Amino acid sequence: MHQKFKDLLHEYKREVFRTGHHSDHAGTIAAECMNVTEQILEEKFEYHFHQLPDANRVEVVNMINNYVREAVLPPVVEKLVHRQIVLEKRIDALVHLMETLMETLSAPQA
Repeated sequence: MHQKFKDLLHEYKREVFRTGHHSDHAGTIAAECMNVTEQILEEKFEYHFHQLPDANRVEVVNMINNYVREAVLPPVVEKLVHRQIVLEKRIDALVHLMETLMETLSAPQA
């Protein structure tokens, strides 16, 4: 029984390592990240002024808004999405490990 648990834990660790380091998984994760990032960035967010500002201030705010949308936001969102997807894959592997452990525990011993 102890050896079965050891093997299952080793399989989990191997799967997590593969997810993070192998090129075939990295390519899949990168493609998934880019799709989610594009969906997030396509969302239209609007800033509404509480009071009507003067024209110079609106121009500066629009310039800052455009810079943030085009230069700052995409890499930040991509890193967040990448981390989220990797964690989801690790959680899926952990759920699989727990299901297998529960099946092993509930199986009649021979």
